[in-house]
Amino acid sequence: MTESTVILVLVVVTALGFDFTNGFHDTANAMATSIATKALRPKVAVALSGILNLIGAFLSVEVALTVSNAVVKIQNSDGTPKESLTADGGEALLLIILAGLIGGIIWNLFTWLLGLPSSSSHALFGGLIGATIAGLGWAGVNWNGDGSKLDGVVGKVLLPAVLSPVIAGAVAAVGTWLIYKFTIGVAQRFTDNGFRWGQIGSASLVSLAHGTNDAQKTMGIITLALIAAGDWTDTKNIPFWVKASCALAIALGTYLGGWRIIRTLGKGLVEIAPPQGLAAESSSAAVILASSHLGFALSTTHVATGSILGSGVGKPGAQVRWRVAGRMVAAWMITLPSAAVVGALMWWVSDVIGGLTGAIVIFVLLLAAAGAMYLRSRQTPIDHNNVNDEWDASSAEDTREPAKTGV
Repeated sequence: MTESTVILVLVVVTALGFDFTNGFHDTANAMATSIATKALRPKVAVALSGILNLIGAFLSVEVALTVSNAVVKIQNSDGTPKESLTADGGEALLLIILAGLIGGIIWNLFTWLLGLPSSSSHALFGGLIGATIAGLGWAGVNWNGDGSKLDGVVGKVLLPAVLSPVIAGAVAAVGTWLIYKFTIGVAQRFTDNGFRWGQIGSASLVSLAHGTNDAQKTMGIITLALIAAGDWTDTKNIPFWVKASCALAIALGTYLGGWRIIRTLGKGLVEIAPPQGLAAESSSAAVILASSHLGFALSTTHVATGSILGSGVGKPGAQVRWRVAGRMVAAWMITLPSAAVVGALMWWVSDVIGGLTGAIVIFVLLLAAAGAMYLRSRQTPIDHNNVNDEWDASSAEDTREPAKTGV
């Protein structure tokens, strides 16, 4: 087995690890509101979401192709892979991909530890962009496609990042306002029970949409690695085994449940009633599915958060915790550059050491960082038993004392 083959195996394993973290990091996007309104029991919610993420991952490949083609310049003008990046088993590009994945995973785990619903997508792209700049220079990043249209990182990643939460928030605000307008005079017990049933359907649709968007990002990364290693040349398709393994990884991560983030989204932004939950989930699903069809690798976290905020704005008299929202937006803004710095640093370490040894060293660094953050999380555990405890409104960060809030 050659060095490049071993590095390729490390890349695939790390990519599936990222997919797993993406699953539990983003479970909240689909299920936080349904859990908060008690439309679904916590364990039932994450199980349902995991199954639907698994199914959704097979429904489209547009986002996967965006990831494999729109970030790193791997193609010649005729669409064939560049020989300079795939020579010698593509070892240089494989190290870039590995370093980028590590940057994305570390940021994912760090924000999960803090209970911040930052973007897994932007963590992935940030890590990959940082490692690419470090390894190939600024010209190695496909910033704007061929220049004739909005494409590449700008058109497929950055622009959706800005527009998607605004659009989702506006749709959710209007939907919430209309729901409360049309149900004036109807007893709350009737509306709440009815909308809880509706939430089951809308949350399921968000989970399905999440699978069609986020699982495909890892598919694209693994395909990029296979192209670099010379094991795949078709830049218009994704190998079936890649689809299946990524679908399973994100489904398992989703089932694990990112309870810390579920708590923040479900309890920290707005005290959500069932009508708001239905409006928020429906708007999220619509935006995510439309973007997946168009190949936009947007952040489902941004969309879900925008929808929840919109549901608070649209409900007359609702209290929105803008301070908590501000912390989330701050995390959004630094996600891509922070992950890029980690990705660039990991590439530098692997490059200084060189070859397979460098790849193994940064992989071990990832395992050490992940283990440390997991152990830290056990000091203030959150799970399905305390995820719906009352939020401490006096603090934007909630309290860290398990006896008070379970965080």
